[in-house]
Amino acid sequence: MSSEAVRLELKKYSSAKKAEASSWFFKTGPGQYGQGDKFIGVTVPEQRKIALQFSHLSHPELKNLLKSKIHEERLVGLLILVDQFKKADEKVRKQIYNFYLKNIKSVNNWDLVDLSAPNIIGTYLVDKPKKILYKQAKSKNLWLRRISIVSSLAFIQKGDCRATFEIAKILLTDKEDLIQKAVGWMLREVGKRVSKQDLEKFLKSNYKIMPRTMLRYSIEHFPENTRQEYLKGTI
Repeated sequence: MSSEAVRLELKKYSSAKKAEASSWFFKTGPGQYGQGDKFIGVTVPEQRKIALQFSHLSHPELKNLLKSKIHEERLVGLLILVDQFKKADEKVRKQIYNFYLKNIKSVNNWDLVDLSAPNIIGTYLVDKPKKILYKQAKSKNLWLRRISIVSSLAFIQKGDCRATFEIAKILLTDKEDLIQKAVGWMLREVGKRVSKQDLEKFLKSNYKIMPRTMLRYSIEHFPENTRQEYLKGTI
């Protein structure tokens, strides 16, 4: 198995029309968050199928994919890595975690983050110190900040929202839309999966300084009258 074989397989599914649509959707224009990213037009279900075909790809070959300028090649590499992580023992998981961190600059769009970070970084850190996530949350790099908060989904799924709240505090006034949405999403998940009471306690202390986008996402599943009270600042 080789990275070149993965590239050839991806080309079989490529579509110029889908590539154009993806380039628009993932904001690849000048000054946009995905500036310079290249697409060949392969859907995520198709990429998942290819990832399963090459699930035993070695780390050197995966690194070739992660260093690619082609978005789909990077995503397939990450999907393979996620699959390997799920099937690995603790020793190999540590190796995959470290490999991910060494190549983290390649995780540079929101779908790449969301489909890999919770499943690798988050899952690995469930029973370990979370210091690296707090450091990432303070980074100037948009994607590292998103990785920090989205990784906490793994903790939420285990019933633990402490790190989510800590990271949310760091990112509370972040000006990037993609961070505001991610924080709001994770806070919403806390309310759904862990404790609505704890979420409301956090919101009552912080909602007046939160960006509206973050607030709207976090209260999405609240009753309409409660949502309006938060949005009007009268809670």
